[in-house]
Amino acid sequence: MNKHFGWTCFLLVGLWDETYAQKHTTHVQQTWFGYVNQAKISRHWSTWLDLHLRTKEDFVTDLSTSIVRAGLTYEANERLKFTAGYAYVNFFPADDHPGVSQPEHRPWQQILWNSAAKRSRVINYIRLEERYRRKIKDADELADGYHFNFRARYSTMLLLPLGEKPFAAKSLSLNLNNEIHINFGKQIVYNYFDQNRFLAGFAYHTTATSYLQFGYMNLFQQLAAGNKYRMTHAARVYYYHNVDLRKK
Repeated sequence: MNKHFGWTCFLLVGLWDETYAQKHTTHVQQTWFGYVNQAKISRHWSTWLDLHLRTKEDFVTDLSTSIVRAGLTYEANERLKFTAGYAYVNFFPADDHPGVSQPEHRPWQQILWNSAAKRSRVINYIRLEERYRRKIKDADELADGYHFNFRARYSTMLLLPLGEKPFAAKSLSLNLNNEIHINFGKQIVYNYFDQNRFLAGFAYHTTATSYLQFGYMNLFQQLAAGNKYRMTHAARVYYYHNVDLRKK
């Protein structure tokens, strides 16, 4: 039970913030698509690539965000990995900038560790991001310069197999995931708590190491004003693809 304690605590934090801000919360519905690839290229090194596309509202209306994230990973062992990389984020036209997209440059560093048993898998990571978001001049034009802040993220994912052959190809698992985001830096005034993401769904294992994740995600976010919040109800479909590119 101890290995799930951190996940439970972060979930409770997110639920507390959600309850506290009920009177100031707007609700949106989105669909999130993602592809996450880790490719092993040597005994201790692998590459990281993930791609994301998110709708804006009503699950299918317009687009809100696209992300391309790449990195290089050092694998200390099968359970512990260190990654550093860069992400390019594009925020499509929104209410406060309807005539222009806002780009973001995001270097990132991550420590990932996992544990595995016959009937469960737990995947954790701590990620640090340096966010450079382009300033907006008006509704139709970007300004010179960038807003900057750090963001720390902690994620824990639990996979529980459903069936007689745990994590085998063509098997199904219950998938629970919680991730909390914390802002910090000189430009952060009101929203040190950024957001909490909770996912409940399933994982269909295409191979012993890759799987299709699908389910419902609840995202609760505190906006920069500090007294306004957004609740996102999202249908999320991700594919986690692990490959070995070493010569046999």
